[in-house]
Amino acid sequence: EKADAVELKPLKNKIEIKNASFNYRGGGGDAGGKTILQNIDLEIPRGSTVALVGESGGGKSSLIKLIQRLYDPTQGAIFWDETDLKEACLASLKKQIALVTQETVLFNDTIRYNISYGKPGASQQEIEEAARIAFAHDFIAELPEKYETTVGERGVFLSGGQRQRIAIARAVLTAAPVLILDEATSALDTESERLVQKALENLMTSRTSIVIAHRLSTV
Repeated sequence: EKADAVELKPLKNKIEIKNASFNYRGGGGDAGGKTILQNIDLEIPRGSTVALVGESGGGKSSLIKLIQRLYDPTQGAIFWDETDLKEACLASLKKQIALVTQETVLFNDTIRYNISYGKPGASQQEIEEAARIAFAHDFIAELPEKYETTVGERGVFLSGGQRQRIAIARAVLTAAPVLILDEATSALDTESERLVQKALENLMTSRTSIVIAHRLSTV
């Protein structure tokens, strides 16, 4: 980030992508490899839900990586209200965005830790409330050590649906105003998907949401 990077405030109006193109080698056209995104213009108004639907390799995840500033556009710009993301303090951007992906990241630690690591110092009451909103509290309460149960490496001791609901509880607790869902239910069976979708509906309330999916039915 720049030495005089700007601290981002919570979104007031919109995220705007202006004439953005991108390829992973950083150059243009034949000199820089295949262009993944080309001349994208998109406005995401505060409080709206925007869905990106299409086949694998179409550039959906690349676009949200630009919004998170994991990469910069090869050309064009992305604005958070009036601020170009290249001018923004990265830590302040990270605080504004919660991410729930198909591949849930859990640490070999307790459920309590995995829910709360995005908000160190959260009280047990806050953690349990987040778990209830994510439809996770009931299954956690049935575990031998409840919130102190260790989930194993990458959450191996939990089912796919349980791991996703832990990730959703984490996103609830951080209270980030912008939510990105990247194929968040694609690896689940029908019953787990139903519970996770109900949890996601709770999570999306009053947030600006960007949903990535392969199928319109998921949206």
